[in-house]
Amino acid sequence: MYVNRHYHIWSTIRWSKKPLINAFFYSLAIIVLYEITDIPFSLPWQPISVIGIAVAFYLGFKNNSSYDRAWEARKIWGAIINDSRSIAIGVLSLPKSDVSFEWKKEFVYRHIAWVLALKHAMRKMKSWEHGAKVENLVFTPYYREEGLKGVFPELEKYLTSDQIDNLKTYTNIPFHLLKTQSLELKKLEESGGITEYKHVWLQQLISKLMDSQGMSERIKNFPFPRQYASTGLFINYIFCALIPFGLLDIFTQSSMLHYWLTVPFSTIIIWIFFLVDRIGDYSENPFEGAYNDVPISSITRVIEIDLLEMLEEKDIPEPYPVENGFLM
Repeated sequence: MYVNRHYHIWSTIRWSKKPLINAFFYSLAIIVLYEITDIPFSLPWQPISVIGIAVAFYLGFKNNSSYDRAWEARKIWGAIINDSRSIAIGVLSLPKSDVSFEWKKEFVYRHIAWVLALKHAMRKMKSWEHGAKVENLVFTPYYREEGLKGVFPELEKYLTSDQIDNLKTYTNIPFHLLKTQSLELKKLEESGGITEYKHVWLQQLISKLMDSQGMSERIKNFPFPRQYASTGLFINYIFCALIPFGLLDIFTQSSMLHYWLTVPFSTIIIWIFFLVDRIGDYSENPFEGAYNDVPISSITRVIEIDLLEMLEEKDIPEPYPVENGFLM
């Protein structure tokens, strides 16, 4: 997630340079053809502007829906932070006479493993995402290293080798970690190490964590409906293809403006429309690790630090730094 105050204008241009360059050469080709042939193939601007209004409404709907997905994802992971702290405090506050510190530590460690496993599950690429290869993310070396290593090296600090080998047999690793947490609490309650009220409360927290995992999986595994994304792109192409013809009609009728001004004005208008479309396109999938996605690596590290400090551990990792304005 980009966290500096503003994007630099040149960063925005570099990010969207392809539609900008294509718009320039397309507009230039139209005017060169007009210059050579002198055929009056301009179009009246009024019907083109009506199409532009429809495209603007459609892009507004698409961007608003994409933002809703991104904001919902951030709220889900905010709830995971709160519930993680709550469940750790609830376990660590159990009486020493009834529950050993080793059991509490193992429980908290398993919860950290769950958060780490969920982070990696959310970062698996889907066919509808932009598919940037992890090894190419040189601007975020911490995220690049994390993605290349995979989930299990991170779990080795908190789980035994037998536990990790057992997890490798499952498809949904975070789910099975939560299942184990629930079963361990049930065993503790049956042995009299925890009151029924505290057991129910902790199980409810696990249920909330399960809900948060399910909501994250829903956003990750269900794309923004392709018919909306595709139709928006198609009508944007149609509108932008007509822009030079409409501006040519305007500039050829003016005694003060020359028709060659069609090139810069068409380029700017086409670039703006494709830039807006691109913003919405990159906001649809808030877990793929792009510049404006939810920084789940940093959120996970916050949870990891908080819980280890609760255990009064000495070996506590540092928060992820901001790299090139990017919080991963």
